[in-house]
Amino acid sequence: MEILRNGIARGAKGAGMEAPLSTKPIRRVLKWQAIATVAMAAIAGIWAGGGMVWAAVLSAALGGMVNIVAVVVYAIVFGIAHPTSAGATVAALFRAEASKILVIVVQLWLVLTTYKDVVPVALIATFVITALLFRMALIDRD
Repeated sequence: MEILRNGIARGAKGAGMEAPLSTKPIRRVLKWQAIATVAMAAIAGIWAGGGMVWAAVLSAALGGMVNIVAVVVYAIVFGIAHPTSAGATVAALFRAEASKILVIVVQLWLVLTTYKDVVPVALIATFVITALLFRMALIDRD
């Protein structure tokens, strides 16, 4: 597959297709998730106060990063599929969603088992907010 200068990928048959991470809805979702992650990290730092400031900030940042990485995986998995029918498109969407969920579960497990100073409220709150922002891609009018 050849990537052209304008970000369009050209498959073997020469049909143009946008690179998965260059689509406007995915870029918009990633941008809003990053903004929400930074905002929630700042709020968590203020909320925690005292000696837990950096633990709360890092916990919130990790909660947001879980979803940001999951959206990137979703876009890549869906982007490598080249469905030619409605059924194939639905199958590709299910594969992408399953990949995203698997990445989320693994990342949350890693964070909760390896980061001993995790602030669960900051982690989960940021995770939930950034997960809800993914749905904005569904209402985006391109």
